[in-house]
Amino acid sequence: MTSYFAQLTTEMNNPATASIDECGTREMLLLMNDEDQRVPLSVREEIDAIAEAVELLVHSLKNGGRMFYVGAGSSGRLGVLDASECPPTYGTDPGLVQAYIAGGDVALRTAVEGFEDNSESGAQLIREKGVRPGDVVIGITASGSTPFVLGAVRQAREIGAATVGVVTNKNSRLSELCDICIAPVVGPEVISGSTRLKSGTAQKLVLNMLTTGVMIKLGKVYNNLMVDMKASNKKLYDRSIRIVREVTGVSEPQAAEALQQAGLHVKTAILMLETGTDAGEAAALLKRHEGRLKAAIRDVRSRSAAGNGNRDGSSLSDGAVANE
Repeated sequence: MTSYFAQLTTEMNNPATASIDECGTREMLLLMNDEDQRVPLSVREEIDAIAEAVELLVHSLKNGGRMFYVGAGSSGRLGVLDASECPPTYGTDPGLVQAYIAGGDVALRTAVEGFEDNSESGAQLIREKGVRPGDVVIGITASGSTPFVLGAVRQAREIGAATVGVVTNKNSRLSELCDICIAPVVGPEVISGSTRLKSGTAQKLVLNMLTTGVMIKLGKVYNNLMVDMKASNKKLYDRSIRIVREVTGVSEPQAAEALQQAGLHVKTAILMLETGTDAGEAAALLKRHEGRLKAAIRDVRSRSAAGNGNRDGSSLSDGAVANE
């Protein structure tokens, strides 16, 4: 085990920060910032693997699968953070994107010692959560060797689920268990071994790409707007009004009325205003087009044009549809 950790770049000493404890405050922070700037470039090197993972996840979720993040410590907390943002941002069912951390929810606030070293606990978690073929389990660990994560991913693979690894070292133990391994190499940490720093930042960037990429491809984004959210609080209601108005050009009262008729669902309200359909018709159209708003609008407009012979010779260049 010692030899394994000794070869990890995240465990090595960083010569650039060897005297950071002697620096003035500004110099110390500049050193940290210099190191942080390496992170996005390391993630960019893994774009092909990230893209492959996004396609895998889209295929899974389109066919009734779910995605599961499994991690420990900082890595586990990042997974929980990413999963928890999907329902309010994209209107997903909480069961679609799930996340679990070694030691349970209490470990989100307090370090729970020992759990991350238990591979059987990871395997048991996968069994308890009912992971099945068609699901995707994503193991997150900087070292790529956390037993809890390895146990979970190994069990998922035995069940027949697809597996993805997010690590910050090459040639890790996790990579041997994964269908796809995303491994941005961020180099030695500012404080040796403190992987909540550059490693954590890299993992956060990757997880952002995974869920955002998946939701865009599932039709939950219109242009760059989060149209599949439901206005469940004052901030989201205000955002919903602004989104409806930006897409359709209607007044604030008109947007508010459409939102109420649509059950506070932004995408349905937009479709109603853009096509003149009622809430029931709009919901049926969205279902027919797998939630893709642009396709639903085109459908209505093309049928309308065909019905009147497109006498005015107009195209679909008006409205937001022209922006695809």
